[in-house]
Amino acid sequence: MGYKNNNVGYLDGILTSRAVVKKNNYAILPHDGLVNNVVPGFENTRISILGSPRLGASFSDFIAEFQEGGKNMLGFGGEGIETFVYVISGKLTVSDGGEKHELTDGGYAFFPVGEKMYFENAQSEMTEAFLYQRKYDPLAGYEAHKVVGNRADIEPIEYEGMTDVLFWNLLPTDDLGFDMNMHILEFSPAASHGYVETHYQEHGAYILSGKGMYNLDNNWYPVEKGDYIFMASYVPQAAYSTDRKEKLAYVYSKDANRNPGV
Repeated sequence: MGYKNNNVGYLDGILTSRAVVKKNNYAILPHDGLVNNVVPGFENTRISILGSPRLGASFSDFIAEFQEGGKNMLGFGGEGIETFVYVISGKLTVSDGGEKHELTDGGYAFFPVGEKMYFENAQSEMTEAFLYQRKYDPLAGYEAHKVVGNRADIEPIEYEGMTDVLFWNLLPTDDLGFDMNMHILEFSPAASHGYVETHYQEHGAYILSGKGMYNLDNNWYPVEKGDYIFMASYVPQAAYSTDRKEKLAYVYSKDANRNPGV
């Protein structure tokens, strides 16, 4: 069923998939079916391309498993590209070619344009990380800056006043130098969005824990830990948690702080 589940070869029964792809609208990509891509610069790393312009996104997302000795010394990002990494599990050294930062579970880093990311697995066991890159939309008089942190050090916010839905802002929300943000949204068992959202911003989301049902363009789909969801602009969207014990949580991107133009 795919390298992410270490389940390959023939299966009993017919071939099935929970994957749903509506290009330029929305998509759900479960672990089953992901393939190991070759992305220049990544060594001893199993990596899958998730969201991308070919799907309809203005960004690219990846899920990477850095094996022992896994690294990228060529650099992630490039001219005019901003980058972000979130460590799901393990220990990852991230640098700009000089200053080094050691990220553990829940650790993350954002690098602005002009600063490539370099990675090294800092342990013998596998380290799993979610990666993001996007062409920066500059705004005269403002610029983004490097941010390094950990989810554990951020005080969560009650999402729209709901005590059983918590929200983490991983990047500054009041700095116009940033044209995007990264958030974590977490639902307690049986919790949900308060309403079906419809908005200009697009999302790429990776589910960190739990199970739930997700509304995409008024169609409900089951989702679980390890699934990736792409949501284009204006796609109606909402979720509720169906896991009895584990909270439904996902890390996701959102474009922000810019005039859409005419």
